[in-house]
Amino acid sequence: MIQALEALGTEFLWDGADLVVTPGTLAGPATIDCGLAGTVMRFLPPLSLLATGEISFDGDSGARTRPMHTTIESLRALGANIAAEQPSLPFTVTGLGQVEGGELEIDASDSSQFVSGLLLSAPRFKNGLSLTHVGDHLPSMPHIEMTLARLRSRGVSARAESDTHWVVEPGPIAGGEVVIEPDLSNAGPFLAAAMVASGQVKIPHWPEATTQVGFHYLDILSKMGAQVELTNGTLTVVGSGSIRGIDIDLSAAGELTPTIAGLCALAETRSTLTGIRHLRGHETDRLAALATEINNLGGKVTELEDGLVIDPAPLHGGLWHSYHDHRMATTGAIIGLAVPGVEVENIETTSKTMPEFASMWLRMLESK
Repeated sequence: MIQALEALGTEFLWDGADLVVTPGTLAGPATIDCGLAGTVMRFLPPLSLLATGEISFDGDSGARTRPMHTTIESLRALGANIAAEQPSLPFTVTGLGQVEGGELEIDASDSSQFVSGLLLSAPRFKNGLSLTHVGDHLPSMPHIEMTLARLRSRGVSARAESDTHWVVEPGPIAGGEVVIEPDLSNAGPFLAAAMVASGQVKIPHWPEATTQVGFHYLDILSKMGAQVELTNGTLTVVGSGSIRGIDIDLSAAGELTPTIAGLCALAETRSTLTGIRHLRGHETDRLAALATEINNLGGKVTELEDGLVIDPAPLHGGLWHSYHDHRMATTGAIIGLAVPGVEVENIETTSKTMPEFASMWLRMLESK
């Protein structure tokens, strides 16, 4: 993300643990390497409309299979000239330097990122944006709420008129000092480890209130049998020695699915995870990947159109494929705590969001 924004003219300077960001004039030509990051490939194209010149977007081979039709068509509806052979990466945007904005309808059924990407740039549109989702399903609503909250914290008038309609007024975006919360979703594998190993894990700096979907771990892990306590900013999870299955709609917290599925594979009762059809368009088809890998270890997983049914079954060792997906890799590590002989292929794919995952995992185990 930093490299992409630098390519468009933004300046970044690390000052110890602080990052100083200085906005500049947005301009091309520029080439944006999205890697496998959904936020880069869906947040930067709307911003590129505010630049001048050609901005080319591409990514890893896996990124080229991720849904991008909604982003491309929404930018065209806003007046952009986009050269794309397929409704996916790669494509090139000819920046307008300005955007009229106004009313826009999109189908964001595949990802809430389509909504967030447009809302984040909308304050710079001449007429702001009145955005309506017209599909039959909208996943990960908390991420949209997070986007609106971040805009409001910068002095932008941004509101939800309904669950499918949002309005952002044109206006300046204030600078200032921002404290970035720890990534609660990334904490999930470590919390799950406490349950699998009947141990205790403490996570400091856990917010008392947040729009992050990782906050759902408190309720979910408690229902699955963990002792969960949040005191003075430290979250403590203690494994009880058993893991209960769970029947849950994860539509609001889909990114937690791989961690929860890993626990369900080790649970004593059946689990049903639903509301997560959109995971088929993530770094890989996560529903198919989870079913395949757990079943390859002797598990009993049935795919649903929008989820998974996971029944108890004795697991054995074997190779766990990561699919170049950081959350698939961490799920393999979770199961490997309980099942001897599990080998996670390409654990370094976790570097996408947690470059030190492997060393952190080993330090956790050594601290027992």
